[in-house]
Amino acid sequence: MRACRLITPDDAAILAELLRVNRDFLAPWEPARTDAHFTEAGQRAAIRAALAEHAHGRSLPCVIVDETGEVVGRVNLNTIVRGASQSASLGYWLAQASGGRGLATAAVHDITRLAFAELGLHRIQADTLVHNVPSQRVLGRAGFVRIGLAPRYLRIAGRWQDCILHQLVDDAAS
Repeated sequence: MRACRLITPDDAAILAELLRVNRDFLAPWEPARTDAHFTEAGQRAAIRAALAEHAHGRSLPCVIVDETGEVVGRVNLNTIVRGASQSASLGYWLAQASGGRGLATAAVHDITRLAFAELGLHRIQADTLVHNVPSQRVLGRAGFVRIGLAPRYLRIAGRWQDCILHQLVDDAAS
């Protein structure tokens, strides 16, 4: 069974509920969000925008699903770049109640397989806050390696924060 699937507009209600329930849990790891982000309408708009980017080949927006097929988070390839780069950025979040079961790692494995086998990408980059050790463990288990430190790289939780940069390269690509 796959741990992720392409997002659909029908996922808006469950994603809004997951985001509301996990708002405090996710806040330290996310950009500051308006209240609209946590509503079904806000999620429906975000899904429309993500699917439009997907239609243009610039992203792969997915949901993370558990063993029963229930949506428990998001995993995305963003900023897909073609040409000489053939790369993308990876992002993901998982509901707190679903942690510790390997679901994030399985979803990262799934989406990286899709990136390499179906999208023909060569490299995926993922960035974590320096203190986000659980996310660093997920990336390590999925084969990502640390490639550097970027000071004041992302504006997360309302302030510019340092990030550890990770990458996964498809060694089979020619």
